[in-house]
Formats: sequence, structure tokens, C-alpha cells
Amino acid sequence: MTPLDGFRELHRHGLFVMPNAWDVGSARLLEHLGFAAIATTSSGFAGTLGRRDQRVRRDELLAHVEAVAAAVTVPVSVDSEQCYPDEAGGVARTVQLIANAGAAGCSIEDYDPARGVLPIEAATGRVAEAVMAAAPHGLVITARAENHLYGVDHLDDTIARLVAYRDAGADVLYAPGLAAMADIERVVQEVDAPINVLTVPGGPTVPELTRAGVRRVSTGGALAWVAYRALVTAGRELLDQGTTTFLGAVLDGAVRASAFSDEAPTNGDGGATG
Repeated sequence: MTPLDGFRELHRHGLFVMPNAWDVGSARLLEHLGFAAIATTSSGFAGTLGRRDQRVRRDELLAHVEAVAAAVTVPVSVDSEQCYPDEAGGVARTVQLIANAGAAGCSIEDYDPARGVLPIEAATGRVAEAVMAAAPHGLVITARAENHLYGVDHLDDTIARLVAYRDAGADVLYAPGLAAMADIERVVQEVDAPINVLTVPGGPTVPELTRAGVRRVSTGGALAWVAYRALVTAGRELLDQGTTTFLGAVLDGAVRASAFSDEAPTNGDGGATG
């Protein structure tokens, strides 16, 4: 079974967790932990470039996807924002390029930083364009309704959008920002297609989402920002107190040696040398 076939099969029954990696190292570590698929994160990747979200060029994203997909054996799904509708070839060309980079799937959002949440007709047209471009490659297309990330707390509209995107051919539907179990259950029941849920503080647990019929759970940029917070916390301790208690949280050398197959040998104690 190819990564493409395996990724599509993961959505057919049950629930799987697909964490979002922000670079090759994090992708290898997540694969090492046993996750069956990995996603990228637009905000996390932008952070590796020292930028905020939605400020990454398409060529930069494609190089990132190619590197991550080549570094792991599990399927990779790409957080591709709007699929760069204003770049040469638009949405369709972006999807084709993502497929060529080795991904098994990608997502498309209905939010434009300059225009806000797009009218449902325009957004549905973009989803249909992505689906058509993905078909020859077998990519799994995830269509996102961004209402709840941008202050539009209108569940009826969100569901209408997800249904429209489903009918346009999207394989997976996703409304990031939903936290109430009742809302998630309603989306699962009314959309009647594979649903992805984003982990949020205080939100339902994975077992609860499994019982609700959710098919996929992702983390967005959260893991990247947890890691960056650990960096800032350690750096502040070193700068302000001159102490190094953070060394007690260094990743075990055996894990690094296993996940990073080409890593130079450590000093044998799992310390922070190198």
C-alpha cells in the first residue's frame, strides 16, 4: 500500500491523531513516537523562518513539504492555507505542486487575510478547483471553514459551508476552533463525512472525540509553540538567573539517536553536547 492509499484508508473508520510537525526534526520525532500520519503547520513553519503566520511564499512551502515528506515514511498532509490562489496557476497549480513534492494530502481554507471569510460560493469554487487538481494524484483534500478562528460564531453557517465543500468533492471537512462537544457532535451528524477536529485548551479528549464519530484529530501549530515556549523559558532562566535547571528536560539521547538516524554520536549520557 502506498502512502497515498494508506492515508485515504486511515479516514475510512475509527479515529487517528495526526500531529503537526514544523520541520524535519519534529516530523522524524513524531514518526518515531508511532503516529500513522503527520501534517505540516503554517504558523509553525513560518516560525522557523522568523515570520508570523500567512507570510510564507509558495516556493518556500514547497521546499518545506519536499524535505518533510522525504524524511519520513508515513503520509504527510500539508497545511497549504488558501492554496495560493494569486500565485501562477492559482489553486490548481498549487495542489499539483504539493503532490509533486511528495505529500499525501493538503488543506484549503476559506479565509483571506485581505477579505476575511470568503462568501460561500467563492470558497466552494476554490474547493472544487482543488479537488479536480488533486484527482489525478490521489491527494486527500481537506476543506476548512475558518469561521470560529476569526470571530464568526455561527455554527449553522459553518455546517452549511462544510456541506457545500463536501458536495464539491472534499474528502475531509474541518472547522478549526470548535470546542464544545455538542457542536462537534452536530457537525459530525449533519455533515456526514470524515471530520477533522483541532485540539484546543479545555476541549474534548481523544476518547471523547472517538465516541462522537470524529475521524481525525490534529494539533495545528500548538506543538511548535509548546517547543518554542520551552526554548524561551530556558533562555530566560539562563539570561536572568544564570542557572541551568532546564538541562533536566533535555530530550533523551537514545530517542534522538533513533529518530535522527544520521545524527552524530552523543557523549553517551543523553546530555546537551553538540
